[in-house]
Amino acid sequence: MTWNNLLQPDLILQGSVLNLTPKTIQKYGLKGLVLDVDDTLVPIKVREASPELQQWVEEVRTCTALYLVSNNLSEGRIGSIARSLNLPYYLGAAKPSRRKIRAALQGMSLPVHEVGMVGDRLFTDVIAGNRLGMFTILVEPIVHADTALRSHPIRNFEVWVSEILGASITPKHTKIHKD
Repeated sequence: MTWNNLLQPDLILQGSVLNLTPKTIQKYGLKGLVLDVDDTLVPIKVREASPELQQWVEEVRTCTALYLVSNNLSEGRIGSIARSLNLPYYLGAAKPSRRKIRAALQGMSLPVHEVGMVGDRLFTDVIAGNRLGMFTILVEPIVHADTALRSHPIRNFEVWVSEILGASITPKHTKIHKD
């Protein structure tokens, strides 16, 4: 697989994961989602899910199996978030390693092509999902209000390097706005 294929998300969502609707999930034939946690579902310092995220999970779980897979090693923090959402989880995933994502896929009992990998990072979430043949969805990071005015230097660097390596960070499918 070439770098541009590894780094190319199937779908780029405008806005946060909260803009990913059941209608969009069904449009792409997805029956499961593996969700990154830090900056995808909650800002990096937050220990529990917001009411908006809890509502989103309840809406999405009606049509889709959900699993959290985080690189974060904090059992207390990631476990607290997972429990507040009533979702199974793996931490310390070391993405782009595929090991814990494979475990989540096994836990969902779904074929890889029916599961989306949702995250805010190209070099971890998108690469890991693409290496497994998943449908990859890149979302804008959810950031804490204290850091909202700062840029995302790591993400900006990833986009810059990806473009140098030949990936056009444009989606294979059109950008989706919330319905």
